[in-house]
Amino acid sequence: MKPSGVGGMAVMEGVMMKNQNDYAVAVRKPNNEIVVSKSTHKNFSDKVKLFKLPVFRGMLVFIDSLLIGIKVLNFSASFFDDEEEDKGGKKVKNQKKQSSDKVKNKKQATQTDVVEEIELDSQKSNALLMALAVILSIGLSVALFMVLPVLISGIFAKLITHHYVLTLLESIIRLVIFIGYVTAASQMKDIKRVFMYHGAEHKTINCIENGFELTIENVRWQSKENKRCGTSFMLFVMVISLFVFIFIPTGNLAWRILTRVLLIPVISGISYEFIRLAGRKDNLVLNILSKPGLWMQALTTKEPDDAMIEVAIKSVEAVFDWQEFLVEDSETSNKEGVFEMEEITAEFAASEEDEEEAPVPKTKSRSSKKLASQEAEVTESPAKIKKPVQPAKPSSFDDDDDDILKALDKYLD
Repeated sequence: MKPSGVGGMAVMEGVMMKNQNDYAVAVRKPNNEIVVSKSTHKNFSDKVKLFKLPVFRGMLVFIDSLLIGIKVLNFSASFFDDEEEDKGGKKVKNQKKQSSDKVKNKKQATQTDVVEEIELDSQKSNALLMALAVILSIGLSVALFMVLPVLISGIFAKLITHHYVLTLLESIIRLVIFIGYVTAASQMKDIKRVFMYHGAEHKTINCIENGFELTIENVRWQSKENKRCGTSFMLFVMVISLFVFIFIPTGNLAWRILTRVLLIPVISGISYEFIRLAGRKDNLVLNILSKPGLWMQALTTKEPDDAMIEVAIKSVEAVFDWQEFLVEDSETSNKEGVFEMEEITAEFAASEEDEEEAPVPKTKSRSSKKLASQEAEVTESPAKIKKPVQPAKPSSFDDDDDDILKALDKYLD
C-alpha cells in the first residue's frame, strides 16, 4: 500500500477530502443531486516554520482539522436547513425584509453596493461564529476527556495515595468516557448515516492506495478501516496521556487539572506522529500497535451503500488525480521489478557457473522461486492499472489432432 496523502472526514450526507492545501466537500442534496465545493486552506505552518517540525506539526493539525471540519459541516447542513426553511417560506420573507431595510436606509446607494455590504456582513458574522464554534468544541473536548477524569479520580485520592496507581485510574476513566461517548453517538440515527459516509471515505482512500481504479465496484469490497483515521488518533491521545502524565509530579487538584490542559498540545503532537508513521510504514510492530485503533473504528465506520460511495468518489476527484497516481505507482513498481529481476538473473547465472558439474536438485532453487513470484505478479487483478500483456495465441484442436495422427502413422510404419 502506497500512501496517497489524501485524508478526509464524513459530514451530513457527504464526504470531505483534503489533499495538501486543497479540500473539497461533496454532498447529496435532498433532490438526489450531488454538489461539490472546492476550497483552499492555507496552513499556519507556511508562515511559522516551527510547526513543520515533528510533534509541533501535530499540534497545528488538530486545530486545522477543527476549522475545516466546522466549515464543511456548516456547508453540508445548509442544504437541509434551506429545504426546511423554504417549505415554510420563512427564509424568502427574511431576505426580502433585509433587502428592503437596506434600501430604505441608504436611498442613494446602488443595488450593487447593498449586495456587497450584505455579503461582507455575512462573512464577518460567519467568521465570528466559526471562531466561537472552534473554541466551544475545544472547550467541551478538554472538559469531557481531560478535566472530568481528573475530577472523578480525585474522589479516590484519599484512598489511593500512590501517584502511579492514581494516574492509571485516571487514564482508565478517560478511556471509558471516550469509548462510552463514541458508543452512545453511534446509536443515533443521523450519526449512523454519518458513520456510513465515514466508511465510504475510508474505502475510497484504500481503493486508491491499494492500486485499484476508482470505481464503485472496486471501492465496494475495500476495507472500511484506515490507520490514519481520526478515531485512532483520539484513542492514542487517551493512551499516550497515561505515559505523559505519569511523569508529572503529583499535586493538588488545581495543579493536576492545569497540567492536563497545558499538555494537550504535546500529547496531540506525539499521537499525530505515531498515526503518520503507521500510515506510511508497514511493519509488524506498527501494525500490532495500530490494532486497537482499527478495532475502535468498528464503532465509527459502517458499511456504505453505492450512493454514498459515489459521493466519496466525487469528493476525491475534485482534489486528487488518482489516475496519474496509479500510473506513477505502476511505473515505480515496474522499475523496482526490473532491478530485482536483473539482480536475480545475475545471481542465477553466477550459481550456474559455480555448479556446472553439480547434479540438478529436485526442488526449486531460491532464485527460481523469486523468478516465479515475479512472473506471478503479472497476473494481478484486472482492475489495477498495469501495462497490457499480450496473451499467447492458443493452438486449435485441429492442429493437435493432426500431430497425433502423424505420430501414429510414423509408429505404425
